[in-house]
Amino acid sequence: MAEPLRIALAQLDLTVGAVPRNAARIREALGSAREQGAALLVTPELALTGYPPEDLLEHGGLLRQVDDALAALARDAADIALLVGHPRREGGRLYNCASLLADGRIVATYRKQLLPNYRVFDEKRWFAAGDAPCVVELGGVRLGITICEDLWWPGPAAQCVAAGAELILNLSASPYEHGKPPRREQVFATRVAEARAPLLTVNLVGGQDELVFDGSSFVLDAEGRCAARLPESQEAVTVVGFARGADGRIAPQTSRSATPPAPHLTLEASVYAALTLGVRDYARKNGFAGAVLGLSGGVDSALTLALAADALGGDAVTALMMPSRHTAELSLRGAERQAATLGVEYHSVSIEPAFEALVGSLAPLLGAASYDVTAQNLQARCRGVMLMAVSNKMGRLLLTTGNKSEVAVGYATLYGDMAGGYAPLRDVYKTLVWRLARWRNRDGEVIPREVIERAPTAELAPDQTDQDLLPPYETLDAILEAFVEDDLSVDEVVARGHPRATVERVVRMVQRAEFKRRQAAPGPMVSRRAFGRDRRYPITSGYDPG
Repeated sequence: MAEPLRIALAQLDLTVGAVPRNAARIREALGSAREQGAALLVTPELALTGYPPEDLLEHGGLLRQVDDALAALARDAADIALLVGHPRREGGRLYNCASLLADGRIVATYRKQLLPNYRVFDEKRWFAAGDAPCVVELGGVRLGITICEDLWWPGPAAQCVAAGAELILNLSASPYEHGKPPRREQVFATRVAEARAPLLTVNLVGGQDELVFDGSSFVLDAEGRCAARLPESQEAVTVVGFARGADGRIAPQTSRSATPPAPHLTLEASVYAALTLGVRDYARKNGFAGAVLGLSGGVDSALTLALAADALGGDAVTALMMPSRHTAELSLRGAERQAATLGVEYHSVSIEPAFEALVGSLAPLLGAASYDVTAQNLQARCRGVMLMAVSNKMGRLLLTTGNKSEVAVGYATLYGDMAGGYAPLRDVYKTLVWRLARWRNRDGEVIPREVIERAPTAELAPDQTDQDLLPPYETLDAILEAFVEDDLSVDEVVARGHPRATVERVVRMVQRAEFKRRQAAPGPMVSRRAFGRDRRYPITSGYDPG
């Protein structure tokens, strides 16, 4: 092969169901690939429909739009080849496909063989599995086509090489969780070792409901070494050349002048980027002009405000402080200072008149006001009503500010602080909230230091702190990680060094709070096991995890 085969990796942020819009984005990427001298552009898995399209696949209209888009893209690919992901119905069965478009037509179509059906994946609900490899020749190189899960397990990669492939191409829609980008690379390096062939994978980027896709696309040589890596949580179209060496084998080209692979991010930087991407895409893809949230003077709402401002811009965010008789001066001072630092719209509206009116109206039923749970929840619900009113009036998405530790044990008020459309910290434990807040301040104080360092409090009763009802967060989060993410029994959690009485109390709280979580706003998944789409537990259950 005299000239190297130049392949463009199109790491794109696509929208589920928006077939014409996704086709337009692919067309833009084709233009960029042409400018960079590429002969082939590779897209993510199911690029035309976005991932996961779920039961939209039951609509014949969606599949007709896909067929129309494929035909149009084939015409656009007369001078540059395109490998695009899409669903396709054949013989009454629906397949998850990747088609190579070249010379104005569909040259070949591969059907995904390994269909994930665990955790957040339900592909067997919609798709039939393929059973054959697909190897095509382009520019003198034999390319083996695979799709995502095909490379997480042995089989399809080696099958490609057995069918003559010299370079394995993979279209992916692999969701994010912390630690996932380097782990994904390690798994794929194992496939390279088995197949003894280089590999190129293009992963989806962007937020889709609870899922966040981190991109982090990469190229591995035949020894499993990374020759190219695209950045996390960002769109990119990057071209990599492949040439035949003196030994006759295909290898990615590298040179001293080439851009080095994007580095893997630290835990805090990686999670923060995923959360920001999740907020941005949820708001914009659902047509919201901006975001609104309650700013309490605590670290959870402070971190949420920073995420919202970073995702949408300070001028698109409204922060509402809603003080009561229990609100500390530190809360007022810290909230106002952070809002000014980030340049967001800020208002302070007391809940006292609304609270007193409700207490008076309910007095014949509930008796005189006190500091019991009913009164505390009533305060939280006054705030929820105010925030929803602002959201309705401004057309801005209401962000809830609760973290995973609170969501896990039900330390939140239905229709109060749980009110809202999206929960950025829903899958972030409190201990990680503090780490992210300190990380966000790495180049200057955005979240006031005293807000990070103060004792956590809901400020719904005199001198209240979270630890009046909960174990210290370091203990609570360790127990939750063992029970929720590792699925350990009470005895197994106790064996990790935690007091049995504390473990049993936390586990009971987690089980009782399932009904609340079913009514909670969605939020971006960033952990190994997230409530909702991932961890699906019944509300009504007599299970004893002892």
